[in-house]
Amino acid sequence: MTGIFSLLTQRRGEPGPLAALARLISWLLVFLAVGGVFTFAFGQLQYGWNWGAIADYRQKLFNGWLTTIAISCVALFTSLVVGLAAALARRCPFLPVRYTGTLYVELIRGTPLLVQILIFFYVVADAFGIDNRYLVGVITLSLFAGAYISEIIRAGIESVGESQLESARSIGLTRGQIYRFVIFPQVARQLIPPLAGQFASIIKDSSLLSIIAVSEFTLNAQEVNAYTYSTLESYIPLAVGYLLLTLPISLASRVLERKYRYAH
Repeated sequence: MTGIFSLLTQRRGEPGPLAALARLISWLLVFLAVGGVFTFAFGQLQYGWNWGAIADYRQKLFNGWLTTIAISCVALFTSLVVGLAAALARRCPFLPVRYTGTLYVELIRGTPLLVQILIFFYVVADAFGIDNRYLVGVITLSLFAGAYISEIIRAGIESVGESQLESARSIGLTRGQIYRFVIFPQVARQLIPPLAGQFASIIKDSSLLSIIAVSEFTLNAQEVNAYTYSTLESYIPLAVGYLLLTLPISLASRVLERKYRYAH
């Protein structure tokens, strides 16, 4: 018993075949424990399963899944642009620009995404005559994620040592050249791991777009539930679909985090 405990106890990142075996056994134990809990819980459930009704709407669920992927991908790239602009705005010496960036970040981060979606669609978009729900959804997700990405970028910029900046100025680099050749190459390495995590968050946050009738994965699952009255059969595929999207991204984020942990 002591030998097994010693095998399963190791320091983080410890190499070797025994360490790999310990990690494999540990994951199996975790999956068995979690699987046992859910097996017991569902076994106690008095519920008449009706997967046949859901099978008739599998194409609708798949289309919603693809729409979620498309919205999330577009929102990720646009939020990068928004986040970079906000991060640079918060470091701008011109105070109105700096305060605008600060207000944007604090306002977005301090309010719920659900409220932002409702205000942007029913108030702001309506005032400007924009009735495309998908466009408004992408813009809202981009603004929301951009506020968090801007803080990631700003933290990366401020992590660059002052000695490097002084050295860059001493050889005659302009402000733009300092950002291009000194700051951004270092920030890019630090940005990759949290950006992967932010992408996973965007995918999950896109489910809130169902509140404005964007035909994405969550809304389609809700409609299937309304058609079939099969609640668990509708929402279990929803959970699995999101897991299939976010789990690989989370794993990739951990790999990138280990890879660039000591890159400065």
